[in-house]
Amino acid sequence: MALIIGLVILAAIVALLISLYNGLVQLRVRADSAWSDIDVQLKRRHDLIPNLVETVKGYAAHEKGTFENIAKYRSMAMQATTPADRAQAEGQLTMALKSLFAVAEAYPQLRANENFLSLQNSLAQIEGDIQNSRRYYNAVVRDYNTRIQSFPANMIAGSMGFQLRQFFELDAPAERQVPSVKF
Repeated sequence: MALIIGLVILAAIVALLISLYNGLVQLRVRADSAWSDIDVQLKRRHDLIPNLVETVKGYAAHEKGTFENIAKYRSMAMQATTPADRAQAEGQLTMALKSLFAVAEAYPQLRANENFLSLQNSLAQIEGDIQNSRRYYNAVVRDYNTRIQSFPANMIAGSMGFQLRQFFELDAPAERQVPSVKF
């Protein structure tokens, strides 16, 4: 009788460990998937920027410094790998885009250009998609980090290689604003 009780207790412990492990794996996969969604949206943004810059260049070719900054920050953003590095690089790129739109405001012909307006609308949509993807990623990371640090999952999380994830956060308040794309 004691053997049966011991086996039932052992089976319950094994079932609990399996359940905890599978829950952590599911959250880790969701976090990876959410990060991939952010990456896709940022790639869309990075692909749109050269077209936007070329359109503005046609009207404001003498704004070389602005164009160089955008190219530099775009490159940095594309090379960043961690959420913290990516957030910092994307913040700098956002600030450079704001200066591009400030340049565009000085050119009424540019503001009326259909190609430019289409690119502006596309950028506004992508910025919204990035914000939604970031929000979802941060929610999944919050759940994942909470589970890793909560008892009893914390007993197995470290030994099974589960580590805390970084949130995708913007540092400066100015970086939190979407670039203005309206005239």
